[in-house]
Amino acid sequence: MTARILIVEDEALVAMELRFVLEDLGYEVVGTAPDARTARALASRGGVELSLVDIHLTDGATGVGLGQELGEAYGVTVLYMTANPGMVSHGVPGTMGVLTKPTDEGCVRGAVEYALHLRRGEPAPVVPYGLQMFN
Repeated sequence: MTARILIVEDEALVAMELRFVLEDLGYEVVGTAPDARTARALASRGGVELSLVDIHLTDGATGVGLGQELGEAYGVTVLYMTANPGMVSHGVPGTMGVLTKPTDEGCVRGAVEYALHLRRGEPAPVVPYGLQMFN
């Protein structure tokens, strides 16, 4: 399964590691964004299917609203990745769920595959370990 994925993460090493993991799995990373402005610019080009969004970015705690905007305005499937999952524990309209950081390659792979299956209306296995889905 291939997909175009946007990484929204302000920690350069974390973003680079995510990029390597996703590319090794055969996904196309359309870019990495350390802030909301850059993420909007990348999403506005179109074709982004999934975005992994951190909550705390270089421009503050803008990730929650950005995730909602990516989902609702750009049709992107959004998974938050954060060390503070309580900030989105009640769900965010237009978004799918949250992965708690730190995470590992297996959790990322399972969450991305699961989210893409649901996006495409395909049967999906059980919710993978480490992913909390919103209602």
